[in-house]
Amino acid sequence: MRHFGQIAPEVRKRLFHQEPCTFTADSPARLLSTALGATLYSPATRPRLAEDVLKQAARGVVSMVLCLEDSIDDAEVPAGEENLVRQLDDLAKRSDADVPLLFVRVRTPEQISDLVRRLGPAVRLLSGFVLPKFTEERGIPFLEALAAAEAATGHRLFAMPVLESPDLLYRESRVQTLEGIFRAVDKYRDRVLALRLGVTDFCSSYGLRRGPDMTAYDVQIVASVIADVVNMLARADGTGFTVTGPVWEYFRVQERMFKPQLRQSPFLEVQAVELRSKLIEHAMDGLLREISLDRANGLLGKTCIHPSHVLPVHALSVVSHEEFSDAQDILRPERCGGGVLRSAYTNKMNEVKPHRAWAERTLLRAEVFGVANEDIGFVELLAAGLSD
Repeated sequence: MRHFGQIAPEVRKRLFHQEPCTFTADSPARLLSTALGATLYSPATRPRLAEDVLKQAARGVVSMVLCLEDSIDDAEVPAGEENLVRQLDDLAKRSDADVPLLFVRVRTPEQISDLVRRLGPAVRLLSGFVLPKFTEERGIPFLEALAAAEAATGHRLFAMPVLESPDLLYRESRVQTLEGIFRAVDKYRDRVLALRLGVTDFCSSYGLRRGPDMTAYDVQIVASVIADVVNMLARADGTGFTVTGPVWEYFRVQERMFKPQLRQSPFLEVQAVELRSKLIEHAMDGLLREISLDRANGLLGKTCIHPSHVLPVHALSVVSHEEFSDAQDILRPERCGGGVLRSAYTNKMNEVKPHRAWAERTLLRAEVFGVANEDIGFVELLAAGLSD
């Protein structure tokens, strides 16, 4: 797998100063947690689930969640489990199948052991499980079940807990709940790939729903939870975890809005770029602002419920040439003693010690998502993916 692997090599060469690296499901956890990118959710009941997985992988999706929880009706769970097992077994029999990182979102700890047993050899396709409504009390049984499944199969399985409990939202119980969550995930640190935010559940506790022109950060009660989650669970001192951005609920943006213009105009023609910029600004402003605010607030990657969200998340995850230059300067061995230096772009101050953690994270993101050439921005990256 590699980000932007669906784009032709000659186009990648034009776009990237440093191309995204390749990785597999067996790569180190630190790299995989950064590489998750736009994690696309799909109900496990879809009748052509195996084909859907392959189709999305070919379009650039590198992580998917096959959901047995909130995306399906309670009465559909048995049929969803049966379909999931059958479809993954079909995928496992295809020697040429190029699958993304696959996770199953379960409802109960018992589902983990049951599904692993029923999958048999096909369990090798799974990278892990998504654990809903995670708190210390509720989450430990899930983590114990996952550890037991890993021991029984000899296959590495990761957990991605979802932070969406009302106890996390309510001010009087938030700190205590976060402390408990930290104890649980710290105990199983080697198995926790990332923590996911369930903002839709947060909003439901107060009967709220943000509109397409508003981000999660415009809903102050939600923004306060995100801030506290990052504060206590995503520190850059070695104790933190990757926390992913919340779901964007709207999918009015379709690739067909852009493709006619891309076919009619040269890739770098100014007029075409201006047209694409106007379309993007009009139709994707809320999503793009939220992705940018995710990054500014310490989140990486994003939960997605529609394929049209994937490419914008990935395009905005690419490290700019300027960011890359700053990060490299900050981390030069001769700078280990600290100090202040002018950016090579001569437009900012780089202070070595305070900016070191940022620089290290930036270079890891650069390894996974690549570094854009100096004259390449978000619009060009998006257009290249849409025109492929």
